[in-house]
Amino acid sequence: MTDATDNGAGRTQDMVGKALSLLTLLGEHPHGAVASALARESGFPLSTAHRLLGILVREGFAKFEQTTRQYAVGIRIFELAQSVSVAYGFAGMTRPILEELSAITKEASLLTVRDNDRQLYVQTIAGPQQVSVNGEPGRHGPLHCTAVGKVLTAFAVDSVREQLLASISLDACSPNSITDRAAFRVEIEKVRRLGYAIADEEHELGIRAIAVPVFVHGEVVAALATAAPAYRASVERLEEYVPHLHETARSLATVMALQ
Repeated sequence: MTDATDNGAGRTQDMVGKALSLLTLLGEHPHGAVASALARESGFPLSTAHRLLGILVREGFAKFEQTTRQYAVGIRIFELAQSVSVAYGFAGMTRPILEELSAITKEASLLTVRDNDRQLYVQTIAGPQQVSVNGEPGRHGPLHCTAVGKVLTAFAVDSVREQLLASISLDACSPNSITDRAAFRVEIEKVRRLGYAIADEEHELGIRAIAVPVFVHGEVVAALATAAPAYRASVERLEEYVPHLHETARSLATVMALQ
């Protein structure tokens, strides 16, 4: 028999889960969204979405623009992100290290981590050229069709790697995406053998990238990539950057280990 206290706790947990789900959805709308759109995308009744958004605004996790009637992530999220960034060594010295890499490659440098079954951009340095790739910090991306995602999968501990190989969605983000699970397993074994991963217009047509792992105390903590427009960077050209990427990854590992 379940008592009233248990029911109350369950309802509270359910509301917390819904609020976090809505907050995650807000993160996918960096320029804001109206409540009706958020309710539709979340599957919540509009009244529930309004109530949850009100709580998020009150606590600083969201903000509400009266003029546009749009909700967006609040300053509290930025504060938490900064704390996480410092804790994991992504702030401070990582930026100048990535800037040095971009100065060599003349292309964008991206630093990502694995967030369950996705990858999360934590630091991006745009290349100096007029047309450059941009991975917005705080945004998620897939594991199976990005160079950084392949690296984070390939060099995860054995149990995690096997779980990812068996369960992550293999959506066709572009005509070149790997959507066959057996083929994805072969690709990941290739990445482990080579020590780097290539994404040849697999996530987005017109973009190529190459990535290497960043190890701290023997465990992969991040993936480092150089990304460029396909018209400017062939796969062979990107592979020429592998020594620079590995050198930069070692520098990043040193900084992260000190955090």
